[in-house]
Amino acid sequence: MEAADGPATLWEMGAHFALLSMMAVGGGVVMLAPDIHRYVVDAHHWITSEQFAAAYTLAQAAPGPNMLYVTLVGWWVAGWPGALVATLAIIVPPVTLTLTLMRASERGGSAGRFGRALRFGLAPVSVGLLCAGGWVLVQASDANWRGGLLTAATVAVVTGTRINPMWLIAAGALIGILHLV
Repeated sequence: MEAADGPATLWEMGAHFALLSMMAVGGGVVMLAPDIHRYVVDAHHWITSEQFAAAYTLAQAAPGPNMLYVTLVGWWVAGWPGALVATLAIIVPPVTLTLTLMRASERGGSAGRFGRALRFGLAPVSVGLLCAGGWVLVQASDANWRGGLLTAATVAVVTGTRINPMWLIAAGALIGILHLV
């Protein structure tokens, strides 16, 4: 891992996260995980893949918004200033765009049509990013064939049944405690 080099790192990370956040208008920050992973782990080596997976997992397990993993990533990259910059970079641009589009949509006419077209145009991008995010997390956490099999079984149960996912999390924790994976 490279050491984060202060203000330059904060500016670079903040600018990149702000650009990414524009694709997550409406709360789809989870779908940005693949590119955030690529950026902080693969491109800059600021954190490890394991740290990224841990940040994502902790944020999903904690109560509150699902974008908390971005704050944890920022914290690991540059401490408290990194956490603040990452969080603001993810929140401020889409909030600003959303408020602007809401105001334009209230007026109706062509502005309202533009807002609807934008929402429908971003839907396929969101689905693709969600799938890519799942794939990045699978690659970061499945160290062997048993982990891959457990992930595949979990996906099958979640998509094919109405079992509460908390039971699957508990089962996964038990399997981890018993060192079965």
